Amino acid sequence: MLSALGSIAFSPSTGVRAPTAARAAVNMAESVPMDPTVLAKYEALDQKGKVMAEYVWIDADLTCRSKCRTLDANKIPEDPTKLPLWNYDGSSTGQAPGDDSEVIIHPKAIYPDPFRGGDNILVLCDTYTPGGTPLPTNTRAAAAEVFAGDAGASVEKGTGAWFGLEQEYTLFDLDKVTPLGWPKGGYPGPQGPYYCSAGADRAYGRAVSDAHYKACLFAGIAISGTNAEVMPGQWEFQVGPSVGIAAGDDMWMARYLLQRVCEDFQVYVTLDPKPIPGDWNGAGMHTNFSTEKMRKAGGLTDIVAAIKRLGTKHEEHIAEYGEGNERRLTGKYETADIGTFSFGVANRGCSIRIPRSTDADGCGYLEDRRPSSNCDPYVVTRKIFQTCTDESIPQKEMEASNAEQVA
Repeated sequence: MLSALGSIAFSPSTGVRAPTAARAAVNMAESVPMDPTVLAKYEALDQKGKVMAEYVWIDADLTCRSKCRTLDANKIPEDPTKLPLWNYDGSSTGQAPGDDSEVIIHPKAIYPDPFRGGDNILVLCDTYTPGGTPLPTNTRAAAAEVFAGDAGASVEKGTGAWFGLEQEYTLFDLDKVTPLGWPKGGYPGPQGPYYCSAGADRAYGRAVSDAHYKACLFAGIAISGTNAEVMPGQWEFQVGPSVGIAAGDDMWMARYLLQRVCEDFQVYVTLDPKPIPGDWNGAGMHTNFSTEKMRKAGGLTDIVAAIKRLGTKHEEHIAEYGEGNERRLTGKYETADIGTFSFGVANRGCSIRIPRSTDADGCGYLEDRRPSSNCDPYVVTRKIFQTCTDESIPQKEMEASNAEQVA
């Protein structure tokens, strides 16, 4: 399970998830090691022209679920929508009542399976009623509709949208109380030596990060990097640059792979935006965005205009940027206060950062630092795209808060 959050309701009118009474949740877990040499004996068996297709979908708690089915190896289409539909019990995932619980899953993207190898596949799906209506929790459908228009199209409309998503996560022991590498019931030394670190006394969980990196590469996910983060036991990986709906697809599949890798290593991973209170960094999903106009000469003007439109819609974006974000966006630990909007060159204490290179080149991209680690990437990418490219939105009157450049 990726998030320590409880059940989440969804408002179709606003597109915003809100907390509800939590369903029964696992508070802790015991280590259940399995002998990989025993499994290897079975993995080596011939599959007789069949593939194992793991269908992956997103439940009401923004957690990936999956189940597997057999398909003919010679009948796997290039177009994922040609794969067979399937169904599951939505009453067990918070997405349907018990007396009408069937949810239909529609394949949307195919990835090679890094766990089973061979010709086996992972199939990313979204969720529908038996009548074909997207579930209220199916945020992919709304994002795909937006990106099907001009996300990769005309420069005149300010599109050609690229995203780069920076996913932070925190590893815990299976007690779900102790971050990986921390002393039981205590704290490590203060932050400082852990970011991008090396050494057994400060880099906790590199095996998880590296295994996940390789799994993403094998699966064809557009993963572009990884690093240890500021809080010990916390890591980050980046997905992108990706165009339109592919950003959300790849991030969701990367999150699923992270769940599976942590299952193998018998550690718990959370996307909680502030897993440890106090003087420790939170976790976010910083979102880098550009259009073709922004990337061309003179694009900085378009970037600043887009940022000021984001300022006008600040509260609307915050409402869709993840649960518990108020615990993270405090104005400390490389964040801006949740109640204010700011931007600046090279300033990681702002809501929106303009990279130093973008300012120097006069074109490039912006970084929205507000989304939390447990946000829905479909919602965030759709929202940023819509606000930044809608020139009818008035621009907030404000000045940049630039970081001073050191000579």
